[in-house]
Amino acid sequence: MPKSSTPSRERIVAGAADMISRRGLSATSIREMARHAGAPLGSTYHYFPEGKQQLAAEAVRHTGDRVARSLATELATGPAAGLDAFVALWRRIVVDTDFHAGCPVLAVAIEEPSAAEVSPALAAAAAVFEQWEDLLAISLREHGAGTEQAAQIATLIVASVEGTVAMCRARRSTEPLDRTAVQLQALIATAIDG
Repeated sequence: MPKSSTPSRERIVAGAADMISRRGLSATSIREMARHAGAPLGSTYHYFPEGKQQLAAEAVRHTGDRVARSLATELATGPAAGLDAFVALWRRIVVDTDFHAGCPVLAVAIEEPSAAEVSPALAAAAAVFEQWEDLLAISLREHGAGTEQAAQIATLIVASVEGTVAMCRARRSTEPLDRTAVQLQALIATAIDG
């Protein structure tokens, strides 16, 4: 992460999202997230007095909002364009990081919360996945899919792409993402043409 004289809250959040996307939440301390963002630990605790869970939740929401903005822009053209943008974004991330980074939302979602209750970071991940599903479902409905079918396909898209990103990292190849995209596009075409 680039360093400046005053670490901004946004830079700390973006740095945390990047760190979580590479190492996961459990393997990353708040000290490491601060260092990765080029921020003093004191500044990090100033912005995030509740600690690691608060920072991780913000990092997840940051990623969710960034992806949602990109997705919404492309979905205005239709669900096929939205899927293309969603897939292209994750392809770019895994390729640009030489398969070292994935999705911080997924990284948080697959790790167990530290307590019996749902952690703030896990709750944020659930909300982000729902936001992405809602955007996709709305576009599918607007282009002819039935309400329940749109919801099911939206869930399948998010789950498939997120899971395939993990496969890409493991295989060090975008082939799983490319294969998944072809099948999801065929499913979208059937849903909106039918």
